[in-house]
Amino acid sequence: MFNGEILNIVDALLIVRLLFSLNQVIFGKLENEHKFFSRKLMNRLFVYHIFFGIVYYIYALYNPSDSRRYYEIPLNSKKTWFEYFGTETTFIDFVSYPFIHGLGFSYEMMMLLFTWIGFWGFVFGFLFFKENIPQKVKVFKRIDLLSLILFFPNMHFWSASLGKGAPIFFGLMLFAYSIGKIKERKLGLIISSLLVFAIRPHMFLLLCIGGLYGLYFGKNLITRKNKIIGGITILVGLIILHEQILGVVNLNGSSNLIEDFLSFTSQRSEDLSTATSGVNMAGYSLPERIFTFWFRPLFLDAPGFLGIIVSIENLIYLLLFGKLFRLNFFKFWKNAPSHVKSCLMIFVLTSLAMTFIMSNLGIMIRQKTMIMYFMFFVIYYFLAYEKSEALKLKLERIGMPGNQLSYSSN
Repeated sequence: MFNGEILNIVDALLIVRLLFSLNQVIFGKLENEHKFFSRKLMNRLFVYHIFFGIVYYIYALYNPSDSRRYYEIPLNSKKTWFEYFGTETTFIDFVSYPFIHGLGFSYEMMMLLFTWIGFWGFVFGFLFFKENIPQKVKVFKRIDLLSLILFFPNMHFWSASLGKGAPIFFGLMLFAYSIGKIKERKLGLIISSLLVFAIRPHMFLLLCIGGLYGLYFGKNLITRKNKIIGGITILVGLIILHEQILGVVNLNGSSNLIEDFLSFTSQRSEDLSTATSGVNMAGYSLPERIFTFWFRPLFLDAPGFLGIIVSIENLIYLLLFGKLFRLNFFKFWKNAPSHVKSCLMIFVLTSLAMTFIMSNLGIMIRQKTMIMYFMFFVIYYFLAYEKSEALKLKLERIGMPGNQLSYSSN
């Protein structure tokens, strides 16, 4: 058995080389499309992410991990491939099935494949940030904010294993990248929307609400006709898929959605709070729930060594969030573009939904990784806006026109 595991690891390492070569081909196309694209940075990020894939693999060898279940169920099942076609957990089984049965992928190879999928979430996240925010922003005096965001260890750890984490993060970042230029990226928008819906139908609902909010309340150049068409398209999609979305929280067929949802969240929260890293949030106020979801553990309640690392990252999150508490933010928000408003709405709505369900620190740490980039985008955009406004005022003081330096809101 030991020799078999060694062979599986060797096979996985060979696939790393193959995936690295495939990356270079795709990077070449992205370099032609985006002048700001950095192959060197992305290769460094790939190595970094693979490292966390290895860390998670070692972690899974000695700790309970859903990744084992995601491999063993399709491997040992008597079902056919299309019997796994569905949403949530069964969709991951559907994706895994042909690799396990058709190509003979081992557990190690499947872990690596999903680690690679998670890596591309970071690539599309990078593209989304750089395409909309050309300015470089430094925080804590000398640290490049985008580099800091791209290399947060907790983000990589939970998107580097076989399971929902990697593909949902990939889908969300592809969605964010694609929705900025719908005409040119229709395929990416369709694929990402279907992927998010298949893995987490309720997250698809929140994406649609956030997208509608940004579409109608953000400052953009979209015509009223296209706003109406876009709004109707999203609403029709939600009507068609509402049964699957409500089914996630057992509300399909409910006659009282609010009462039944509160009942579900209460029971779900109680179940999760019984775990070893459970948090009794029943008596928490809404601000305390939100703070817990965003920033805990925070040293004092850190569960073990990994908890200390997460606490350091959470402290940085807290410091970054604090940069929005300025009067200038309200002026910025009034004229913010649609994608900024959409990102904040998606982040806030998801956070609110999660605080009513989550009572387990381990699950909260994992779940929030899929939406943190939306808030990071808002913070980054606001700091770039402030930098631009400061430069504009400086130029005006010395008698030079600074009107062309106003940060774009389109």
